[in-house]
Amino acid sequence: MSKLRVLSGIQPSGKLTLGNYIGAMKNFVALQHEHECFFMVVDLHAVTVPQEPEALREQSEAVAALFVAAGLDPAQASIFMQSHVPAHAELGWLMTTLSYMGELERMTQFKDKSEGKEAIGAGLFVYPSLMAADILLYNTNLVPVGDDQKQHLELTRDLAGRFNYRFGETFVIPEPFIPKVGARIMSLDDGTKKMSKSNPNAGSYIALLDTPEDIRKKISRAKTDLGREIVFDVQNKPEVSNLMSIYAKCSGQTIEQIQAAYDGQGYGAFKKDLAEVVVSALEPLQKKYNAIRSSGEIGKILRDGAERANVVAEQTLAKVKEAMGFLPPLRR
Repeated sequence: MSKLRVLSGIQPSGKLTLGNYIGAMKNFVALQHEHECFFMVVDLHAVTVPQEPEALREQSEAVAALFVAAGLDPAQASIFMQSHVPAHAELGWLMTTLSYMGELERMTQFKDKSEGKEAIGAGLFVYPSLMAADILLYNTNLVPVGDDQKQHLELTRDLAGRFNYRFGETFVIPEPFIPKVGARIMSLDDGTKKMSKSNPNAGSYIALLDTPEDIRKKISRAKTDLGREIVFDVQNKPEVSNLMSIYAKCSGQTIEQIQAAYDGQGYGAFKKDLAEVVVSALEPLQKKYNAIRSSGEIGKILRDGAERANVVAEQTLAKVKEAMGFLPPLRR
């Protein structure tokens, strides 16, 4: 039985957080052993909002290095920059021509990011069409997505079906891969909102490259609920429930074990121990990250990944253009 194809990506805008690691990257690592995987740094998506060139270059390389530091094996999975595979931009335009204004206007992420702004970039509006191209280029079967991206994946499925109906069976219709547990780590300053690297409050998230001192400080200041009980109750105690989830994911202990261990103790002892658990969990990742960056090997990893990705992407793009009626390139 042939392996299924998996594709996902992370934007190089802002610092990757513990939420990215637990909610996405740990799943990437597990999936690479079961399927044919393509993991990209989506730099074309990043520029839908203004980016400082030097910061974009640095953060793009940092995200790629963090992929490897988190456990992705370049021999098992293709790791590459989205912009190093030109077919993404070309198919992105073709998918835009198949997209309707109404369905793009209904995207909740566009509504959220454009709310209250007088000038809105067109790239932010057509972002979902490019995301559809990203997925469809690789005949992707499974797409790891969070709740905030499910709507975009539904549009991708609609566009694939629309193309297949108009031009003949070309695209695989992708399915979402949503982990049953650990898919959502919440903000340290609001247990009802997802931990996000775009949050202007740096105390709301733990960055993967935060120092032990910063991690201890952020956790000590993390918001807690009324009362002193260490009890997992998302509805009534969202803040401490989130901290317990982080503890469980970083330590390997169950929620029940954590709850029993801190029965009768207050938030102070719990937070102090949680900080050390997170520091210990991130220490090997940070060491590996620093070794990768100092070695300079990330350039070769990205070149090799882009070469493998280009082979698959160009084949798909050629089929798409032939189906749509484009003339093939003229050869001398």
